[in-house]
Amino acid sequence: GGRAMPELRYVDALNRAHHEEMERDERVVVLGEDVGRKGGVFGVTQGLYERFGEERVLDTPLAESSIVGCAIGMACNGLVPIAEIQFADFIHPAFDQIVSEAARMRYRSNGNYGVPMVIRVPYGGAHGTALYHSQCIEAFYAHVPGLKVVAPSTPYDAKGMLKAAVRDPDPVLFLEHKRMYRLVRGEVPEGDYTVPLGPAVVRREGRDLSLFSYGWTLHEALAAAQTAAQEGIEVEVVDVRCLRPLDKETLLRSVAKTNKALIVYEDNRFGGFGAELAALIAEEAFEDLDGPVMRLAGPDVPGIPFAKPLEQWFWINQEKILEAVRRLAHY
Repeated sequence: GGRAMPELRYVDALNRAHHEEMERDERVVVLGEDVGRKGGVFGVTQGLYERFGEERVLDTPLAESSIVGCAIGMACNGLVPIAEIQFADFIHPAFDQIVSEAARMRYRSNGNYGVPMVIRVPYGGAHGTALYHSQCIEAFYAHVPGLKVVAPSTPYDAKGMLKAAVRDPDPVLFLEHKRMYRLVRGEVPEGDYTVPLGPAVVRREGRDLSLFSYGWTLHEALAAAQTAAQEGIEVEVVDVRCLRPLDKETLLRSVAKTNKALIVYEDNRFGGFGAELAALIAEEAFEDLDGPVMRLAGPDVPGIPFAKPLEQWFWINQEKILEAVRRLAHY
């Protein structure tokens, strides 16, 4: 038989992608807070400084607008920067640079200038990360044409999509749910491969209802689907994984098959990314539906509370997903 693929943690798959892409293309540079000697606060950029030196692995000041602004300048002048924002919560000073400059450059230059850059962002709640280190920011950026927004949930996708993002001619916001770094493991091929930025993927086949998710909640959803199956409810779990561009076909095909849709995400419910999926399904799959399009999302409070019981109250876990699955299945 063939050699077994190595099992890697999510964080190691990302680390490997950096090493391979910097090895492959000397235009690729990494910049951000603590990405050099320290190897990043989550260890994603470990070993890069030693291997490629300070010319290509730059520790920056604590100033997100300049991290992204400098990266845009680099990208316009022949480099391919990977800019790390230490936590999603701190990306907001760079909003103007990302939304008004990076995303619009190709359009406003009539196609003459692209901004080939990746902005890597750890997002979402982990144990005790509370108000200022837990935000989900995808809805703000997925709203903007000209940006690609991806949120891989497996080590295989993390490596393949990061490599695809580095090679993409336009800016890519690359979201890494921080709970996945060390908790999620999976098979990752040794060699070079990419995962295209666009297609969604069905992670579990089912006939009773379609569940759409991405990032950490996808793993909670798969666990809930397993329990639901023991109760005779077959949940089809779809990993959206690329929020923009969105793979409408896979989503609508799944709803046509199961006739029910549940959308699960960690962000605040109101105006979250899941609302776009709900609108799409209501508009384009109306005739297929045998029940309301349902969303399960975080409550509308300004942040994840620090207190343990309140943190649990905020989080979307498999128990809450199972409850929503039962409700929709029996509708």
